[in-house]
Amino acid sequence: MHGKLPIVRLRALEPEDLDTLYGIENDMSLWNDGVTSVPYSRYVLYDYIANTSNDIYADRQVRMMIENAEHEVVGIVDLINFDPKHLRAEIGIVIKRGFRNMGFAQSAVNRIKDYSLNILHLHQLYACVDKDNQQSVRLFEHCGFTRSNELKDWLFDGKKYHDALFMQLFL
Repeated sequence: MHGKLPIVRLRALEPEDLDTLYGIENDMSLWNDGVTSVPYSRYVLYDYIANTSNDIYADRQVRMMIENAEHEVVGIVDLINFDPKHLRAEIGIVIKRGFRNMGFAQSAVNRIKDYSLNILHLHQLYACVDKDNQQSVRLFEHCGFTRSNELKDWLFDGKKYHDALFMQLFL
């Protein structure tokens, strides 16, 4: 993405996000890039939305919807594996089909970086990215993350293992 990045807004999950969340969580093409390997029912996701406190200290994670300037949901960004002692969290992001390659991911990562630094006062964010997923590697590098380690055979896609890059950003 060259030029000006699109404006995005991050917001808490709402009950009306159930269909979007259901579509993303059950998109098998995304499972190799994350830790999900089973489909989620609408009930389980509804229960998650209803019962999440949106308090990273209570839940050890926070999930936010990414909206564009027209208030359309374009994706989801997560902070997971929050460690309050060491003030770090893992970041994950998914942009919906039809909104990819438009700069929304970079804008959202920049927003969550600001939130992590100025609101949560985190020391670092990290991502574990499939080494072959050059689009994600470039995204995190454009957002200031550096490759700190290569993890051999770290991710399994059901057929073979993939090396992963451990990427860090110190805030």
